[in-house]
Amino acid sequence: MGIRVLWEDENLWAVVKPAGAISEDGNGLTVPGLIREATGAEYVGVVHRLDREAAGVMVYAKTPASARYLSEQVSARRMEKDYLALVHGSPEEEYGEYRDLLFRDAKRGKSFPVTRMRKGVKEAVLRFHRIQSDGELSLVRVRLETGRTHQIRVQFSSRQMPLWADRRYGGKETGNLALWSCRIAFLTAAGERRTFFARPEGEPWDRFAESLARLPEEDPGFSQK
Repeated sequence: MGIRVLWEDENLWAVVKPAGAISEDGNGLTVPGLIREATGAEYVGVVHRLDREAAGVMVYAKTPASARYLSEQVSARRMEKDYLALVHGSPEEEYGEYRDLLFRDAKRGKSFPVTRMRKGVKEAVLRFHRIQSDGELSLVRVRLETGRTHQIRVQFSSRQMPLWADRRYGGKETGNLALWSCRIAFLTAAGERRTFFARPEGEPWDRFAESLARLPEEDPGFSQK
């Protein structure tokens, strides 16, 4: 399995992570390993993560200095990250915000919504745009305001809208999890805005092929919130 490189300069790679690959170095199939195989690089700096089952756009640093700068943007929530998800059912609103308290149970490898703040609980906030529904599934675009483990999956599942093939959180289908990182945007150290964007393909995304083809890099609905 190879990796698709969207962009490369002296500071970073923007790539499309395949489903099933781990975002950081470890055992098995990893994105840093795929980048090394494709480019011959020795250093691959991890600055953010994406669930193993998910796929889509990610950025990796070529130097420790770039890794520090990009990591600072992630920590300060200045790096915009948009996702596409196919959820069962449909959000009531076309545009909306979900705000929850999530508890991460490391032993069970899952996160759960809770009603009060305590040790191990963090606030989770996302905004969404419901693009299209076909009666069974809805295509939604999500922008994370926080970066909690399994956040999109938990916040929709807790509202009886599990993601397609998300067997950990209520999806029944087999196949790849229908969660795709479609866009990452940030400012470079020189103050230049960078945006990287890619659309998903194949089943079950093909159900919404026309909507995906028209999908803009920038979603005006988020800026209205």
